[in-house]
Amino acid sequence: MKEKEIADRRNFLKDSMAGAAGLVVASTTSIAGSAESVKKQKSSLATDSNVTNKVDVLVVGGGAAGTIAAIQAGRAGAKTLLLERNSQLGGTTTTGGVSFPGLFDAWGKQIIAGIGWELVRESVELDGGNLPDFSKVPQRHWMNQVRVNQFLYTILSEEKCEDVGVQIAYYEFPQAITCTATGWQVDRVGFGTKRRVLCKQIIDCTGGAEVVGMLNLPRLREEEIQPGSMLFKLDKANNPGRPNGPGSGLLDSLYIHGADSSNSRTVTAANLTGRRAVLKKVREAKQRLMHLQPESAFRESYRIVGETMIMVDDYTSGRRFDDAICNAFYPVDLHTKSGVKPKPLKPGTVPTIPLGALIPKGSRNLIVAGRCVSSDRLANSGLRVQASCMAMGQAASVAAVLAAVHGTTPLEVPLSEIHKLLREHRAIVPA
Repeated sequence: MKEKEIADRRNFLKDSMAGAAGLVVASTTSIAGSAESVKKQKSSLATDSNVTNKVDVLVVGGGAAGTIAAIQAGRAGAKTLLLERNSQLGGTTTTGGVSFPGLFDAWGKQIIAGIGWELVRESVELDGGNLPDFSKVPQRHWMNQVRVNQFLYTILSEEKCEDVGVQIAYYEFPQAITCTATGWQVDRVGFGTKRRVLCKQIIDCTGGAEVVGMLNLPRLREEEIQPGSMLFKLDKANNPGRPNGPGSGLLDSLYIHGADSSNSRTVTAANLTGRRAVLKKVREAKQRLMHLQPESAFRESYRIVGETMIMVDDYTSGRRFDDAICNAFYPVDLHTKSGVKPKPLKPGTVPTIPLGALIPKGSRNLIVAGRCVSSDRLANSGLRVQASCMAMGQAASVAAVLAAVHGTTPLEVPLSEIHKLLREHRAIVPA
């Protein structure tokens, strides 16, 4: 987005919010910059352990949904802070290594676009790869998966955040969340850092709806969850994703049964189990280990109980919800101890995601995006993939920003305004 467009949008928001309960919108000074600017800030960054931020939108979680949500909020002119517990953006696409975020097309046409597609497309183009022809219906769904260079995807994500003034805080996670008269107070901790954030809206993109859980709002979880995967490469160096096509740049993977992303203890257990399995594989195969992802890729944990629940019949029938804000597309894809047998959708079927499925039931000034979307287990097995999470992230962000503008909550924002702003940012809105 051009600088003038961003400035115009921020000015619009400033004017709109003059009477909206004192909402603060201002340009964000990015930490990243020239060597001179880094040098000037270095001493304060190193010595000030207590930090306070006043922002319009706080995005918690920088995975497939959260990265897109933060960029969208910044482009819409909202002062935005993005919190990520790890060291990079991208989540499953990068840290987990599932660097083929799909699916963006269905039945011969593109059904998900916007900021997520922009980031994927630029990653492929910068890497010298090729994009699939979405006008052709593939024989198998995976044939139109877009392979991306996970390393490029990460740094392009950071660049896009910086371009629109989104501040990124790595290695931090909320300790306490308190409702205030104007939104939220979020106290967070990282090593050597205590940060207090005052914000109007929170977008929970943690995958397992961790913010929702901290607020004691209801979540769903199965007794047996889908296995995670540890991705690696033996013998040959990993080709990050070029050229783009079936079988290229793919890592090997091992199931980690019981892999659970709910807390630091279960994530540690999954990582240790996955690495032990890879080490056993190396010894048995007598091949060199050329690549190993830093963390397991997780498929399932908690889901919210939303104002609307997407059931598997809604998903497989392609139900067009009255408050639909984005599309989704993927087979019903439930992984079990015996493997996975995807159940393709019937020709012409394109599921939709309603705004109500992103709103924790009974909440205000809070919205989620990603695999924690309100849904039953079978519907969630198709909804959880990255392209759909990206679409949810952009839609949730638009709803949160407009709620901040109007001094209301996301569920009360007129749907026509959400659709309008999404289209302005090149998202595809369900017809």
